[in-house]
Amino acid sequence: MKLRRLASSSRGFDRALDALRFSAARDAGVEQAVRSIVADVRTRGDAALLDYARRFDGAAGASVGALEVTPRLRCAMAALARAEADALRAAYARIRAFHERQVQASWDYREADGTRLGQRVNALERVGLYVPGGKAAYPSSVLMNAIPAKVAGVRELIMVSPNPDPTVLAAAALAGVDRVFALGGAHAIAALAYGTASVPRVDKIVGPGNQYVAEAKRQVYGDVGIDMLAGPSEILVISDGSASPDWLVMDLFSQAEHDEAAQALLLSPDARHLDAVDAAVARLLPAMPRRAVIARSLEARGALIQTRDLEEACALANRIAPEHLELAVAQPEPWLTQLNHAGAIFLGRWSSEAIGDYCAGPNHVLPTAGSARFSSALGVYDFQKRTSIIDVSQAAAEQLGRVAATLADAEGLSAHARAARMRYE
Repeated sequence: MKLRRLASSSRGFDRALDALRFSAARDAGVEQAVRSIVADVRTRGDAALLDYARRFDGAAGASVGALEVTPRLRCAMAALARAEADALRAAYARIRAFHERQVQASWDYREADGTRLGQRVNALERVGLYVPGGKAAYPSSVLMNAIPAKVAGVRELIMVSPNPDPTVLAAAALAGVDRVFALGGAHAIAALAYGTASVPRVDKIVGPGNQYVAEAKRQVYGDVGIDMLAGPSEILVISDGSASPDWLVMDLFSQAEHDEAAQALLLSPDARHLDAVDAAVARLLPAMPRRAVIARSLEARGALIQTRDLEEACALANRIAPEHLELAVAQPEPWLTQLNHAGAIFLGRWSSEAIGDYCAGPNHVLPTAGSARFSSALGVYDFQKRTSIIDVSQAAAEQLGRVAATLADAEGLSAHARAARMRYE
């Protein structure tokens, strides 16, 4: 296959680029199906949850309690091949070391008149972690979601996953997951959000899933916190032509293989380099086990984009605000300051996005669909909440009370004004 070729200098480029954006339009059928499932689980609890688990997860248990597989965590690591266990431990250590630097602490200060102001930081008490199952196993997703939660001090971490495989369970054991239920889909999200007799209600739900899971998270948000509403995977590579075309093509494939809606873009001012990348796509694709998914992804949303220069490539990257951005140039540092909108930035030809997915250390749960303009990677701070502390001294009550009363009068809120004045009149 040949990748779509665009040039920033061509007429109609902006329209062609916008056409590649992910459409977040919701499927009305999915929305209604999820609404029905959520309402049913909320009303009938375990009975509804078990019905859906049998229907969608292939569960054979006689009760929801029978679907709890927490005891399997005890021997999960020992059941793995040594290479897998060592890889999990290495990834765990790096991810934990990075996230330990994100922990926020409580603080306060006292003013000259004795007033004390501050912020108290507490961890969430209970968090739900959704881990996809079925076609593939995602132990990396377990580590990336569970580790920052535990570093933050979350007391209890409840994981749901349809038919979790041994590697997923080993990652859960290593990361400190407390309980695991073999449940998936919208019904698992509903159980976490509202609780049942067997599944405890959580304060926040994190983790990726299919369109039904994503829609369920959207519908329960407000009754429970969520991490984000993530779209398909994305990678944008800025290349000056110095990196191997084969390397860059495999980086593009690494995101395109996730699903048909994923996006892979490469921007470069070097036309001959883009030709070489295009040729490498045609040469390497036939050998890929997931070539059908990759091909559909590249045909739908992939592109090679020729820019006027690297400065314009950076400007376009900011406009797109990709999930993953590879700065595959000989001297990346000078260009880093021009990049403001990306979930994660990989500097230089040796920094493959795949390493970031598994073991670099920073979190791989990243904003998609342009939301990197205003949101950030998952981190310890997503599992901590902040409470303001206000201790007004008697000496300050008059001065601050007069300010408050004046502003309250201006807003027409007389009770506010009177409450402030009563402290000093």
